[in-house]
Amino acid sequence: MNGTTARRVALAIAAATALTGITACGSSDGSDNDSKGSSGKGGGGGLGVSPIAALRTIEKSTDKADSARVESETTMGSVMSMKASGALGWEDGLTGNMTITYTGGQLAETMRQTGSTSMEARYLPDAYYAKMGEQFAAQADGKHWVKYAYDDLERIGGGSGAYMKDAMQNSTPHQSVKMLLASGDVKKVGEEKVRGVNTTRYSGTVDVAALAEKSSGLSASQLADMKRQLEQAGVTTETVDIWVNDENLLVKKVEKGQMKTGALSATAYYSDYGTEVSAEEPPASDTADFKDLMNRQPAT
Repeated sequence: MNGTTARRVALAIAAATALTGITACGSSDGSDNDSKGSSGKGGGGGLGVSPIAALRTIEKSTDKADSARVESETTMGSVMSMKASGALGWEDGLTGNMTITYTGGQLAETMRQTGSTSMEARYLPDAYYAKMGEQFAAQADGKHWVKYAYDDLERIGGGSGAYMKDAMQNSTPHQSVKMLLASGDVKKVGEEKVRGVNTTRYSGTVDVAALAEKSSGLSASQLADMKRQLEQAGVTTETVDIWVNDENLLVKKVEKGQMKTGALSATAYYSDYGTEVSAEEPPASDTADFKDLMNRQPAT
C-alpha cells in the first residue's frame, strides 16, 4: 500500500478516534439510573449546597453508572473538526460503538483522500478499532478495520501516548466532575434548560498538565514527556462546564481551550443512561494492525 497515505491515515485516525473516546467518555459525566440506586433528586442543584459538596454527590452517583448514549462535536483548531454519535459503556473498561464524521480541517482532507469522511469506531478495553472505506481496504490487502492496541499507542506516542492509554483504559464518564473538583476553581453558575430539561450548571478552569499528574498513574518521565508535548501544542488550561439534571445525571459538557493551531472546543450531550452496549472485536481476517502499518513505513 502507499506508504505516505498509510502513515498519515494511521496516525490521523489514531489521534482522532482516541480523542473522541476521551471527549465522549473520559472527560464527561454520567450517573446511575433509578434501578441502580442513584443518590436522589436535587443533589446536582439543591439550593444552599456548596458547589464542591454538590459535585462530590454527583461523582458518587455517576461512578455507579454503566452506559449512556452520546452525541458530541469536537474542534481542534485547523487540525480537525468532527461529530460523533453512539453508545458507550464503562462498567469494565471503555466499550461501545461510535460513528465519527470528519467535518473540517486537515484531517477531513486526509480522510477524503482515502475515499470517506465517516467511519465506525469500536471500543474494547484493550484496543479500539476504526472501520475505513473501500478505497483504504483496496490499499490494505482488502482489510477494512485498523486495530489500535493501547500498549502500541503508548510505545509509539511517548508521554502523550501513555496518557492516552491511561485515559482510554481507566477513565469513566464522571471524569469531568473530577476535573472540576481537582481544579480548585469551580462555581455554580445557575439554573438552565438543556434540550428542554431543567439543569444546574457548574464551571471551572483546569490546569491540563497538573490534572494529568493528579489523575493518572504515569511515571515522572512520562509526565515530563507529555507536558512538553502539551506545551508544544500550546495547551495550558481548559475551561470545563457541566449541566446536571435533578437526578444527578450529566446531560451536557463543554470543554474549551487554546492550541497553537487555534481554538480547542468539545461539546457532548448524554442521554438514555443504562442503555445496552455491546462491542465485538472485528474479524481478524478483515483487520490490519496499526503497529504493522507503522512498521511498513520508512523512518521519518
